[in-house]
Amino acid sequence: MDLDDLVRPLIVPPGKKISLQKDFDPGRTLKGVNKQRAENLLNLGVSTLAGLQDKLYAQDKHALLIIFQAIDAAGKDGAIKHVLSGVNPQGCQVFNFKAPSSEDLDHDYLWRCFKALPERGRIGIFNRSYYEEVVVVRVHPQLLERQRVPKPRNLKDLWSRRYEEINNFEKYLTNNGIHVVKIFLHLSKEEQRQRFLKRLNDPDRNWKFSLADVKERQCWDDYHSAYEDMLNETSTKWAPWHVVPADHKWFSRLCVSGLACHKLKSLDLDYPELDENQRQHLEAARKSLEGETDGKRRKQKGR
Repeated sequence: MDLDDLVRPLIVPPGKKISLQKDFDPGRTLKGVNKQRAENLLNLGVSTLAGLQDKLYAQDKHALLIIFQAIDAAGKDGAIKHVLSGVNPQGCQVFNFKAPSSEDLDHDYLWRCFKALPERGRIGIFNRSYYEEVVVVRVHPQLLERQRVPKPRNLKDLWSRRYEEINNFEKYLTNNGIHVVKIFLHLSKEEQRQRFLKRLNDPDRNWKFSLADVKERQCWDDYHSAYEDMLNETSTKWAPWHVVPADHKWFSRLCVSGLACHKLKSLDLDYPELDENQRQHLEAARKSLEGETDGKRRKQKGR
């Protein structure tokens, strides 16, 4: 399967207004790809990603930041777990951004994410991110009181300003070698209901359920409006959004794997080449190590 065929339908075209309801089907899959084939392709993707991550780490020139945003129960944790299962933990870091702490609130809204950015050579995962500031805070604007930001003329101006700030921030990251892949897991309301019921009916999943989940579900339309504006206003040429159908976990995980591999392959990664001076040092080290073995053998023969 060609990665372009998998990735292309997921992109939110920069500068073009999309409708989540009309343009993206949360239950969509790919023709000719059933659950078993998707699992086989995912295994291949995990292996490919591990090889690419090894080169990324060795080259130490680029970093990859993968941002996940979604409604509750869309499968962010599962996607991260499955897709990164073969990646060397030394070259990957995952951050979960929940409600901001008092320390976070004493800084600007990008601060806690800025200090969690991946180092060169690493893959960084943001499970939620600064995009909460134009989604959750927009749905619940009373949260702005805790942020103690200068009062805007109106909320519309505030969201527009934040969209601009985020776009500029991601442009800065890209210019400095931190490549941003943004993934919105698109879940249907009915599938979310079924997943909540599974959590309630299975004792081993009860811990995943929170009464706050049901409360937030009452704001479904407000959340989708906020997500739609987020996608339209912050999908850029340097950091486009990808809408991944999330009703079928096996397909969404395949898409996430494909997006990560597609981006890393575009970076032309390879292991560093040594110059002549470095090669001479390696050759000297080789001779020294081989000499230790020869000397040990001569001593043994002398006995």
